[in-house]
Amino acid sequence: MSPEAFHAAAMALPAATVTVQWGDDQVYKVGDKMFAVMGPGAAQGGVSFKVSDVAFEVLTQTRRAIPAPYLARAKWVKLDDLASFDDAEVADWLKTAHALVAAKLTKKVRVQLGL
Repeated sequence: MSPEAFHAAAMALPAATVTVQWGDDQVYKVGDKMFAVMGPGAAQGGVSFKVSDVAFEVLTQTRRAIPAPYLARAKWVKLDDLASFDDAEVADWLKTAHALVAAKLTKKVRVQLGL
């Protein structure tokens, strides 16, 4: 997957927004809560996102991903080489990350966002 495809897949999700934080990182949010981050140099890695507990164990134990620095306790993973991953697979992980974060929003916020 290319950084452009990652951006397009993240922004295609309902009520997704992007901000630039921490220098040059693109932070993807739903309801002002992060679900993915793409740093500079994303083609060689530098993308992180929230995953389920099971996906965290599988991805980190198989070494397809590493625990994301500072966010591993919240079950975030970091991909070392975004270009080596299939577009559909990463898009599905982003969809799941978005859903996991959106589910934690209050009912009022979900309604306001049309979720």
